[in-house]
Amino acid sequence: MSESARAPSWRQRCTRSTTTDCAERAPNGPAPISIGDNCWLGSNVTVGAGVVIGRNTVVGAGSVVVRDLPDHVVAVGSPARPVRSLPAEDDRP
Repeated sequence: MSESARAPSWRQRCTRSTTTDCAERAPNGPAPISIGDNCWLGSNVTVGAGVVIGRNTVVGAGSVVVRDLPDHVVAVGSPARPVRSLPAEDDRP
């Protein structure tokens, strides 16, 4: 997680599959999670293995992130989906 990303201390980050075919799907071990600069994750967010969360992205409380999220969005739900775009750094006053 980037130094400028924020998440509550009770966040969940899933790094391994709980299915029986884990060795077949990830023979080199669990895939890393990447959380970009200036992100904010609400409480009880679950992030799946190998997911990339883009820069300046907000993930709502209780969301389950199973696919990559782009830069500059607000994402919510299970599975988490972008529901709103945020201005890029260049667009801010």
